[in-house]
Amino acid sequence: MSASKKTTTKSTKSPAPATKPAAKKAPATTKVKAVPVAAPAPAPVAKAAPAPAPVVKAAAVTKAAPVALPAVKPVASSPVVTTISARIDIGFGNTLYLRGEGPGLSWDRGVAMECVADDLWRITLAESARAYTFKFLVNDLSWSVGPDYSVACGASVTLTPEF
Repeated sequence: MSASKKTTTKSTKSPAPATKPAAKKAPATTKVKAVPVAAPAPAPVAKAAPAPAPVVKAAAVTKAAPVALPAVKPVASSPVVTTISARIDIGFGNTLYLRGEGPGLSWDRGVAMECVADDLWRITLAESARAYTFKFLVNDLSWSVGPDYSVACGASVTLTPEF
């Protein structure tokens, strides 16, 4: 072989195509020398005079002291009681009794009533979910005549039994 010829080929880059490439390529690492470019001067802008702010006269502001609310007092609930009174004179030395159904009452044994006047007897019974059904007895022996009496819980009734 004879002397070799050295040939140099010069590669030239062609301009980028006008269409977008299908895949993104990594940017080439080429050093570019930055050349300072003078920025264009901003165009003068006509400024409008600012509108005057509206003048608002504030009313006299007074700070009121916080008002303390009154403490809420619990209300004591009064018990629901039923009062049965009997207006009858059964004679000196005798006692009127009550028998029946309801809290504190029984058909087997009577509960003595309190004598509050010569001809008035009274008993106060506790709260009940049902009405009281009862009869009067003199000395817990002699039953009053007629049907049984009935009174709703919380009511107050005055009756005149007959013997």
